[in-house]
Amino acid sequence: MEKKTLKFRDNLINSILIGEKNITCRLFDDKNLSAGDEINLVNWNTKEKFGEAIITDVWEKKMGEIEEKDFDGHEKFSSKEEMFNTYRRYYGDRININTMVKIIRFELKNN
Repeated sequence: MEKKTLKFRDNLINSILIGEKNITCRLFDDKNLSAGDEINLVNWNTKEKFGEAIITDVWEKKMGEIEEKDFDGHEKFSSKEEMFNTYRRYYGDRININTMVKIIRFELKNN
C-alpha cells in the first residue's frame, strides 16, 4: 500500500526539518489522515520527498474556534484575518468560520 503524503510549500520545509514545525492544518481532507499513519513529506513546489513522519495526533475544529494553543508547533499568524487569508490562498474563497479544519501533529522519522 502506498504511503499517504503531506505536501508543504518551500518556505515551511526547513522549519519542519529542524523540528520547529510539527503541526499542520488541512481542510477538506480526502486522505482520511489519522494518528498512527506513516506519511511521506513532499515539497509542494518540486513534488520531491524531503522526509518521513508518523502522525501522532489529529483533532478537528471549526476555523472560528481555533485557539493559540492549537498552533503550538505551527507557524504563527498575527491575527485571525491573516489565518483566513492564508488558507484562502491555498483552498479558495469557500473558507469561513464554520469550515472544519483537521489539525495534524506529526513526528519526523530519522530518515
